[in-house]
Amino acid sequence: MTLPAQATQAAADSSAAISAATDVTRVYGEGSAAVHALDGVSVSLQRGAYTAIMGASGSGKSTLMHLLAALDQPSSGTVTLDGVDVGTLDDRRLTELRRDKVGFVFQAFNLLPVLTAEENLVLPLTIAGRKPDVAWLEQLVEAVGLGDRRTHRPSELSGGQQQRVAVARALVSRPAVVFADEPTGNLDTTSSGEVLGLLRRAVDEFGQTVVMVTHDAQAAAYADRLVVLADGRIAHDCAAGSADDVLDVMKAVTP
Repeated sequence: MTLPAQATQAAADSSAAISAATDVTRVYGEGSAAVHALDGVSVSLQRGAYTAIMGASGSGKSTLMHLLAALDQPSSGTVTLDGVDVGTLDDRRLTELRRDKVGFVFQAFNLLPVLTAEENLVLPLTIAGRKPDVAWLEQLVEAVGLGDRRTHRPSELSGGQQQRVAVARALVSRPAVVFADEPTGNLDTTSSGEVLGLLRRAVDEFGQTVVMVTHDAQAAAYADRLVVLADGRIAHDCAAGSADDVLDVMKAVTP
């Protein structure tokens, strides 16, 4: 297949971006032991879109997500999150930015075992000293299909149910963007489809922005856009297409 130019989406108007990296590098270590995880990456993630980031192990995909989510700082270049240059913030303001603007979903569900499903769901608001919007909370509980499980603890929930709680937790504060790191990595096929469908619904119905790192072509096919990294650089950036389209891209651009 003919691949689109690397800069197809990178050249998008960054003023519409919820998170953007400009000529970013990330180097770990020094001298002969230095590892160049990212090498001059520029990408803009648009509001209200679902973006999948893929690449072989060591390609830089997780590093890019960590930078875009303000969990790490680049060695050079700039990263903006909801219009804020994260490089200008001290630790306190970075923490506030992540708390107010970012939701996270991880492969490990990261639910607190002593809390109920609902208590886990509203935990970000509890930590921030805020009360949930009751109507929004009820909408989320309905969306994740856990109305009859809200008082159950994680040990009483299936893996898929726990991850749906985690997705709702990421959405409860109405963040500017949700970052999902291999969100279906611990789930079976049925549960994976439920979680991916929930993320898709968050974009289509709730106007959320979702950025997902995944190794799964079926998962990437739920996205609007596919960004593939290879050796610390963007090797492909275009519409995601079907799972078969994703597989074709991965075969073409990764070793």
